[in-house]
Amino acid sequence: MKIAFAPSRPADAAVLALPVKKGDALTGLVPAADALVEAAARGARFEGEAGSSAELFVGADGRTQRIVLLGVGTGDDAAYERAGGALTARLLTSGETSAVADLSGVDAAATARFAAGAAQRAWRFDEYRTKLPEKQKPTLAALTVVGDDAAWPAREAVTAGLDLARTLAALPPNVLYPETFVERVLAAVDGLGLEATVLDEAQMRNLGMGALLGVAQGSMRAPRILALKWNGAGEGAPVTALVGKGVTFDTGGISIKPAAGMEDMKWDMGGAGAVAGAMLSLARRGAKANVVGVMGLVENMPDGNAQRPGDVVTSMSGQTVEVINTDAEGRLVLCDCLTWVQSVHRPATIVDLATLTGAMIVSLGNEYGGLFANDDTLADALLAAGRTSGDQLWRFPLSDAYDRLIDSPIADMKNVGPRGAGSITAAQFLQRYVDKGVAWAHLDIAGMVWADKDGPTWAKGATGFGVRVLDRFIADREG
Repeated sequence: MKIAFAPSRPADAAVLALPVKKGDALTGLVPAADALVEAAARGARFEGEAGSSAELFVGADGRTQRIVLLGVGTGDDAAYERAGGALTARLLTSGETSAVADLSGVDAAATARFAAGAAQRAWRFDEYRTKLPEKQKPTLAALTVVGDDAAWPAREAVTAGLDLARTLAALPPNVLYPETFVERVLAAVDGLGLEATVLDEAQMRNLGMGALLGVAQGSMRAPRILALKWNGAGEGAPVTALVGKGVTFDTGGISIKPAAGMEDMKWDMGGAGAVAGAMLSLARRGAKANVVGVMGLVENMPDGNAQRPGDVVTSMSGQTVEVINTDAEGRLVLCDCLTWVQSVHRPATIVDLATLTGAMIVSLGNEYGGLFANDDTLADALLAAGRTSGDQLWRFPLSDAYDRLIDSPIADMKNVGPRGAGSITAAQFLQRYVDKGVAWAHLDIAGMVWADKDGPTWAKGATGFGVRVLDRFIADREG
């Protein structure tokens, strides 16, 4: 959907959206139509709550105009974002092709959030639909926002990053696999000034990435590592590394998953998708920071050459891992990526993201991503970025007591611990690959990258979770 801004309300708007704060009077919103406005609000039980809406139709210069009242709650930025999403949700398949939202007098930040919410809620994945009924096809193609556009470019960049992350997660696994993931991401960021590095299987083998390659060895699809570097702060500035798990399809390997629901495992690359989207966003808005995004890309399949429970692999760091469960593969991918990015880019800070454990969904459901960190300042910064961006996080503990649960009797560690504290022991595994002095955080976003129902700024399906919090986190650290 195209977003445009205008300094004043177009006279010929067929659809006009008006923001209403909770508790505000409705009189005067639509000239000479106070009774209709009041009736519409009563009929919809509309009181201005964020994300709520009500409709009415009025005569205007010999034509009928559709008026949409949009609740913006107390009027904070997040409420305007919800309102933008609500407007798109109401009109996307309504038959209307364009709309005007009058945000005159609203500050630039809230106006940009509104536009972003509207644009983000319009994303759909219809690439493989050939017989979609007419009434289900999107019709809303353009939204004109009357208001200040000063903050829109940065929000537009994040929206582009979300679109990329969502599309990557939605693509079927016969279309998206490590090689095509790289191709699609490189095409999306072409010309933006990002420095790209791609490692193939032979290069990874020469580097000693036995943990990552062990996951990939059962698949006909060759693994890849994709790194995108953005130098927005100049040489000598500290580097932040974003590292994403990119398992483009996860059968569980020899420790195979149940058949029911296995099709969902196409989005086990959600962490890598979020990193790709965040790097696109940072480059498009010209972030004043040095950031490298690393995506470890594999497919986990159970063929005759697949990794077995009981195998021991040697990671790039030299540490050995006894593979107890081949379905605990994401940490094996990430550990080699963590070692590589530290050896090549020497980051001061690392944030990794992964759809890592089902235990995280048991703990937090689909409302928060899990946060683990070895540094309180970093953890606080990510929590704050989550609250501001809307990608909310909840912190979990790390300690030696949990770390001992992954000790192995024959190797340096096991890739899983006991049933209890599964998300924590997974984080403890990753922490063993973080160099001394490096501030590190792990985001377990297993319950967040895919939604079974519509949300404020997304439709059922891929959410792009992680892009917004990473972009906000970097923005808060820019000089």
